[in-house]
Amino acid sequence: MVLHQLCVFSVFSALPTMSRDSRTPVALARLHLVLLAGVVLWTTIVASMKKEDFKTCSQSGFCRRNRAYADMAMTSTDFVSPYKLMTESVLLDDSHVYADIQNTETDVILTLDVHVLQDNTARVRINEKNPLKARYEDHIQYTLVGEPVAQAAQAITKDDAEGRVIITLDPSRSIVIYPSPIRIEFMVDGAPIVSFNDRGLFHFEHLRTKDTHKPKMIEKVNEDGSVEETEAPWESDLWEESFKTWTDPKPNGPESIALDITFHDFAHVYGIPEHASSLSLKETRGGENAYTEPYRLYNTDVFEYAVDSPTSLYGAVPLMVAHRVGASAGVFWMNPSETWVDIIKTKSEPKSSMQKVLSFGKKPAEKTSTKTHWISEAGVLDVFVFFGPSTKDILRQYTRLTGRPVLPQEFSLGYHQCRWNYINQKDVLEVDGQFDAHDMPYDVIWLDIEYTVERKYFTWEKSKFPEPIGMEQALDKKNRKLVVIIDPHIKRQDGYRICDEAKNKLFVKQPSGADYEAWCWPGQSSWVDFHGADAREWWKQQFRFDKFSGTQENVHIWNDMNEPSVFNGPEITMQKEMIHAGNWEHRVLHNLYALLSFAATSDGVKERTGVHKRPFVLTRGFYAGAQRYGAVWTGDNMADWDGLYYSTPMSLTNSMGGIVFTGADVPGFFGNPSQELLVRWYQAAVFQPFFRGHAHIDTKRREPYLSPEPYRSMTRSALRERYALLPYWYTLFFEASKNGTPMMRPMFMEFPDDEALFATEDQFMLGGGIMVKPITAEGAIETDIYFPGNQPWYDCQTFEPVHQTGLNKVDAPLEKIPAYYRGGYIIPRRERVRRNTYSMKLDPFTLVVALDHEASAKLFTCSKMECCKDS
Repeated sequence: MVLHQLCVFSVFSALPTMSRDSRTPVALARLHLVLLAGVVLWTTIVASMKKEDFKTCSQSGFCRRNRAYADMAMTSTDFVSPYKLMTESVLLDDSHVYADIQNTETDVILTLDVHVLQDNTARVRINEKNPLKARYEDHIQYTLVGEPVAQAAQAITKDDAEGRVIITLDPSRSIVIYPSPIRIEFMVDGAPIVSFNDRGLFHFEHLRTKDTHKPKMIEKVNEDGSVEETEAPWESDLWEESFKTWTDPKPNGPESIALDITFHDFAHVYGIPEHASSLSLKETRGGENAYTEPYRLYNTDVFEYAVDSPTSLYGAVPLMVAHRVGASAGVFWMNPSETWVDIIKTKSEPKSSMQKVLSFGKKPAEKTSTKTHWISEAGVLDVFVFFGPSTKDILRQYTRLTGRPVLPQEFSLGYHQCRWNYINQKDVLEVDGQFDAHDMPYDVIWLDIEYTVERKYFTWEKSKFPEPIGMEQALDKKNRKLVVIIDPHIKRQDGYRICDEAKNKLFVKQPSGADYEAWCWPGQSSWVDFHGADAREWWKQQFRFDKFSGTQENVHIWNDMNEPSVFNGPEITMQKEMIHAGNWEHRVLHNLYALLSFAATSDGVKERTGVHKRPFVLTRGFYAGAQRYGAVWTGDNMADWDGLYYSTPMSLTNSMGGIVFTGADVPGFFGNPSQELLVRWYQAAVFQPFFRGHAHIDTKRREPYLSPEPYRSMTRSALRERYALLPYWYTLFFEASKNGTPMMRPMFMEFPDDEALFATEDQFMLGGGIMVKPITAEGAIETDIYFPGNQPWYDCQTFEPVHQTGLNKVDAPLEKIPAYYRGGYIIPRRERVRRNTYSMKLDPFTLVVALDHEASAKLFTCSKMECCKDS
């Protein structure tokens, strides 16, 4: 027998505002407590990413060289890493170890710094001691929120006999530095969890001139059996490199850095967004279902990107997290140049005789370790290691360094309606009115590039938008917002104020010193050099209302094409030899460009008012630290079932990289979705942090109110569910802003000891209290869901309890997305149907109390009312 108890209580609390009910001077907000306790026409567009437009590892000289170096190290029986700690140079203090490292093949001296930092974090830096010129490190000031805080180790000692340095952090954690060859192990309870250079793949290309370069010679066996010395094949392209019709002159020659990092006894690693790939990262050099290319981190504009691929996309966060039962570890490879990451997994049996004895004749369980190889084109080696011990701890440790996620204004958590393009002012207001006419809530309407004059940003095409302020005021009367697009490429045209002010001063330069010019949406364009402080300050000023005429406070900003996208550049981006402020080549900071443009835009929107207000800015390109400034979306996806499926692991992977305010275009950017796909995508997007409908200019209009019945009602229900959950969403955003824990979480983050969930990517947790399983298969009316833990779950629609844990088949008709409350949690909701978030301000709350087996539940709340203000 199944018994349900449904109790409704009325609780009143005074709010300091006037009531809508004229009979009472003060509004009394009623909270409903719902107590749950259970005793028991479509066209398919085939993805057309042009893979030939983007490099493979073999076409990228530094990646090819370092992969070849790894192959030599792994196959040669007598290979020994040439990098040796110079033990006589070791200097110790209470939180820092300094030493020199010698490359015994070249006699080049490197410097090693190992820092102990607060919150179970360590930092390892390796640089040239006497470089020909400085190697790029300026990115640190933009990536980190401040100088990392040192923490005294419990002890730092040097073993004079063996030359080892032992750093004891606390009774359970330590760092051991081995001298010859250099190897660093990060230990927990006496066993390594992370190792540097245990395979000997560390490789640091020192700066040199072409005249002083000594090529690497190898022995070649000829057909007749004779042996001769010849230049290693990977030595080509050191000083000039070609790809298709472009030639990279590489004036500094080879300058790459590479390091192997092993995660011991971790079968799964996650993170390093952005890729349209699986949540648990795949192997790249052999193995089951492996990729043949490394994961690439190089911000690019990929048209109709392929899924299930390690191809680089729009953003790059070189953070990798490993998890297993009882432990987690993380590595942040802080380098904004082009980076490749190889992954292999190896299995090993327990080595100790005691373990073998205790197995009582049974074959001991194999343990899988993940071995990675990180390769960057330039810069210095600067790596943070996070000891965890949980994945939540790692994200707290990471965002302590790179900044906590922004706490946005509540309107940005509602639904956003966009397309390329709403054609004019009348069109915008008509769409706005149709949402109201069909009782569909939304908060923000967007304008793509066609609102401008000839795609000149900060202008309005008056024939289409004759009175932008009037249009914005009409939206503002309903407390709705407008977002307009502003890209970093500026049309080259005399008389265009933005170009006139920036040319010859604030744009990225060619090596000759002239402004860099290439093609993007406006035609011939130049790119703002955000690496320069003057350019950033100038850019911020452009968002002032007296500069960007036709805007007011309810206008917010969208940064697109900021990878940067260059239509006639190699790999659809900027040539690496172009010059930024400080005389730095673009190659050394490529991935940083998007972060700098995003930050300057966000600061500009925030500072345009006398009293600074939290901005809303969306970016496509991103790098580590982007979580401080706003939202990110997964780019130009396809309106197909694969696109819907991968929206979940892509968003989860972004979350594991600290990019928590994330989501995918609904219901896919390219192509015309079926009504079924449209409904399923809206249902899934309800539970993703950023919720925006968007469409390519060539697609049919597909605003949700245009769907025929019954699909329109299904989509309306999805939108209303999003708004009902906004109190819960805002609470999760607040939590993220305090400790970096993402709102959208992999299942293993909440159930870290359940190995069945370590690779699960088709269901996820929204906070700690709701589990979601999007339907991503055409025609599906049921699905399998894994119910973890030992507490009951409750259907979010029917409140029916689920007591049987493990894999269960559940009904999933088109009108329903499987979502479940977790026993032991209280979920705040607002059930009244409103047109937008502002209209809900004084509405009563409904608290859904999902009891656990002990008849208890908990609620996470803001500790201060200030955290809930929208200014």
